[in-house]
Amino acid sequence: MAKDQDKARFDTRLSKEQKEFFEKAANLGGYRSLTDFVVLTVQEKAEEIIAEKERIISTEKDNEVFFEALMNPPKPSKYLISAKNEYNKLISE
Repeated sequence: MAKDQDKARFDTRLSKEQKEFFEKAANLGGYRSLTDFVVLTVQEKAEEIIAEKERIISTEKDNEVFFEALMNPPKPSKYLISAKNEYNKLISE
């Protein structure tokens, strides 16, 4: 279990209607308390947002690498040249 010094406090003010609404959702959702409901719900949403942003960043990096390879392809290696020559021999026979 985490030590108290490993924890941080988060305070917020809610309207009475918001608090009642959130408490109702917590009760209907089977959460032990409003705090558990808020913490777990915010945790899930944070993970979702971060995962989506990381997917976007990865996709952008993949696109950059892909288009860089298309626009500035590397020179063929000796193995690729050899394979091409062997292929050309096979299809010319």
